Amino acid sequence: MPEIKVTPLGAGQDVGRSCILVSIGGKNIMLDCGMHMGYNDDRRFPDFSYITQNGRLTEFLDCVIISHFHLDHCGALPYMSEMVGYDGPIYMTHPTKAICPILLEDFRKITVDKKGETNFFTSQMIKDCMKKVVPLNLHQTVQVDDELEIKAYYAGHVLGAAMVQIKVGSESVVYTGDYNMTPDRHLGAAWIDKCRPDILISESTYATTIRDSKRCRERDFLKKVHETVERGGKVLIPVFALGRAQELCILLETFWERMNLKAPIYFSTGLTEKANHYYKLFITWTNQKIRKTFVQRNMFEFKHIKAFDRSYADNPGPMVVFATPGMLHAGQSLQIFKKWAGNEKNMVIMPGYCVQGTVGHKLLSGQKNMLDCFLFILCPTPIAPPAGLSMPGISFSKYSLEVKLQVEYMSFSAHADAKGIMQLIRMAEPRNVMLVHGEAKKMEFLKDKIEQEFTGISCFMPANGETTTIPTNPSVPVDISLNLLKREAAFGGPLPDPKKPRTMHGTLIMKDSSLRLVSPEQALKELDLNEHQLRFTCRVQLQDPYSDTDTLSRVYNHLKSVLKGYTVQHLPDGTVMVESIVLKVSSSAEDPNTKVVLLSWSYQVTPGCTIQGSQLPH
Repeated sequence: MPEIKVTPLGAGQDVGRSCILVSIGGKNIMLDCGMHMGYNDDRRFPDFSYITQNGRLTEFLDCVIISHFHLDHCGALPYMSEMVGYDGPIYMTHPTKAICPILLEDFRKITVDKKGETNFFTSQMIKDCMKKVVPLNLHQTVQVDDELEIKAYYAGHVLGAAMVQIKVGSESVVYTGDYNMTPDRHLGAAWIDKCRPDILISESTYATTIRDSKRCRERDFLKKVHETVERGGKVLIPVFALGRAQELCILLETFWERMNLKAPIYFSTGLTEKANHYYKLFITWTNQKIRKTFVQRNMFEFKHIKAFDRSYADNPGPMVVFATPGMLHAGQSLQIFKKWAGNEKNMVIMPGYCVQGTVGHKLLSGQKNMLDCFLFILCPTPIAPPAGLSMPGISFSKYSLEVKLQVEYMSFSAHADAKGIMQLIRMAEPRNVMLVHGEAKKMEFLKDKIEQEFTGISCFMPANGETTTIPTNPSVPVDISLNLLKREAAFGGPLPDPKKPRTMHGTLIMKDSSLRLVSPEQALKELDLNEHQLRFTCRVQLQDPYSDTDTLSRVYNHLKSVLKGYTVQHLPDGTVMVESIVLKVSSSAEDPNTKVVLLSWSYQVTPGCTIQGSQLPH
């Protein structure tokens, strides 16, 4: 039996390092190729040795598809293609292709130039990797080869994010990447048609969350920022350069304008200018309101939000700073946090999910002493590195930091919540669901919910390296002629319904690799063939002492009385006809009182009567 195999190399019962292997119809596809924010060693990237122990990946993979530009979905791409070795096509949308190399280069600078790591991809490798990219348009079916085709759907989440349908013959898989079913201030909601895939592979970051009103969250966010600024405090908002950053910038820009506030708002420089440039360039990917007002006013040109310089962090007085990255695991956001953490007037607002192992996750878990978080940051008093760890060029220091500032978590994350995931399942109508990109306990809860609510749908949640095999029942598409459908309708049959299969009678014609079901008359005409009628016969024995002629007359009269709605004829050749059924009577050679009734009918006609018993009525 045909089957689809799915193996997560990353994001299996975990958030981060998304990388899913799919085998379908003899084709092997890699979905996303991300890095893990919580690790700084070999665990940062997926374990590609699962695919092959030695040699390049090209001969084992038919294509790679990247859902969007976040590093936990694309951060391992140059490592995979240039250092492990892959020369095949890499598919992603136009905005993802434009933004991906910028984030990869920024990631490389932090890792190599600032932390001094050596076994890492270079700037040239990023460029060489991007040469292999084939851009995708939304709703465009792309033929990877003669059998494999892919199609992208709008996913919301961030600029250029896409869900992807993969088809080989009649088998199909939909991979969501990260998606958002709720429209926001700058992006629309995810959408997919009723494609009924064999399996829907969905993210489940917020598997147990049903979010409150977005307006309430925005009001709460603005209130917290305003109160902190009014009492002279500083607000740090760690964000990734694209996505929630633009959403919250639009929100604060509008609020500052309305309230006529003077406290400065800064955005850490570098990526922001480029990010806003791409939002302008790919304006068609934003929501309807922004597209409509774009000519009069570009929502991404901010009046109140200025570029940040690192010296500003020491300035007295209130301020609001958006700084990257969003999980406080490195970079400018972490440096600013260290400076402001000791003052209870200040506040850090975490607007999105934080992976386990990051400073952001530890903060949200209530940890107040950040001793172990800063062992690898350059500090005045170097100490010996931990046993077994060698990092040339890095000095270690014991750095204790007491966290006094206020910590707030307000989910402006652009991931679907539990309600949104259920909504997408209703939209796509898959036969099976697989949950990835989530925490095991939360997945378990949602898995049970899905199987309870959707009868007949099986839900899977494999761990990394665990293969799930899903048997498929490939259907063979057949076109049905309009005349045949009309004839069925004329006989009072129900109209065609994909959810309620029914039997259709006709002639199946295969021509030019396609199948059609037509009426027998149409088939004869199209194929220029003569009709040959096939008749079926059976014998029924009766006990009757009369002559063969009299027995036939008695059979005729009996049928005439019981089959009033049918045409019953007694023909001169010594036969009786009921519609197209022919009856003939003869005596048995052994016993003249035993009559043998021969019945003959064609395939198209089902006999409308049966002769019961062994004796005709007197």
